[in-house]
Amino acid sequence: MKALNDKLTFSSGHQMKNRFMLAPLTNTQSHEDGVLSDDEYHWLTMRAQGGFGITMSCASHVQDIGKGFPGQLGIFDDKHIDGLTKLTAEIKKHESLAIAQLHHAGMRSPIELINTQPVCPSDDSNTGARSLSFEEVIQLREDFIAAAVRAKKSGYQGVEIHGAHGYILSQFLSSEINRRQDEYGGSNENRSRIIFEIVEGIRNNCGKDFVLGVRLSPEGFGLKLGEIKEVCEELIALNNIDFLDMSLWDSFKDPNEEEHKGKNLLQHFTDMDFGNTMLTVAGNIRSGESVMKILEKDVDFVTVGRAGILHHDFPKRVIADEGFEPIELPVSKEHLTQEGLSETFIKYMQRWQGFVEE
Repeated sequence: MKALNDKLTFSSGHQMKNRFMLAPLTNTQSHEDGVLSDDEYHWLTMRAQGGFGITMSCASHVQDIGKGFPGQLGIFDDKHIDGLTKLTAEIKKHESLAIAQLHHAGMRSPIELINTQPVCPSDDSNTGARSLSFEEVIQLREDFIAAAVRAKKSGYQGVEIHGAHGYILSQFLSSEINRRQDEYGGSNENRSRIIFEIVEGIRNNCGKDFVLGVRLSPEGFGLKLGEIKEVCEELIALNNIDFLDMSLWDSFKDPNEEEHKGKNLLQHFTDMDFGNTMLTVAGNIRSGESVMKILEKDVDFVTVGRAGILHHDFPKRVIADEGFEPIELPVSKEHLTQEGLSETFIKYMQRWQGFVEE
């Protein structure tokens, strides 16, 4: 039986003190130019203090045009380094690994935020996004790599590449969205090419002692479970990443596609041979009981979102009591303030039905 406070050693050599990672959570708390705010600093460092083995900052955009939400933390410019350096230093004081998530919203970038037409692998009439030129695809790849180098300069011990949730790398993976005719479109191999090139570029530029993860989701936005599993198998076989972060929305659900029913979504991944690559999953892991259920299924560590919002010290509470149940919803604004959320973040959380008391 896996102990919750087992130390895990990644291929890069970095050690995680327990089996809890803070999910990269949208919180809209930073400055509009992407510079870290005191509110975001407080929110994240409080989670490190609360016992998370990895404190992952929110999706941080690698190009100005890739901004996905107001108050998003940026990593596309050297002006972000000072704030990020302050953040990572405090996270590491609590023996938590500081990991940045690298992100580009693509067609999901709101025009009113970026003040120009959003971009996508192919033209998208629903969002008004335009297709990236071949040269712009190459630039996108290079900007993901440059952001990882910037993260390392800022004291981060690693990065996660955001290839999930219908953002730009997920858009490349989708045969419905990606209709390119060049080497970045067509077959699954071509559509996933940019992810493998980013992985290789980050590893070459940041070294073997840098934690590198990839987040993928297997459903939605035109993604096919079978194709995502192929991408995972290739990432594992190349032995160039430390972990795969599978965002399942609900870790206990069955697949959407009829042909893959018969075992739940999680089992499609736990049945794979991960070799030296670690597996974490996110989705509906909200109590001590659900943490234990996931870890029983050959998952190395859990990625926690909502429970980490409700309790900054969720890892410590579950390690002390495997039956820990978080506070019942809806919760008061006062409770969330005590847990390190700013007024801006609380206002954002009011969009989640039944989460914040009226």
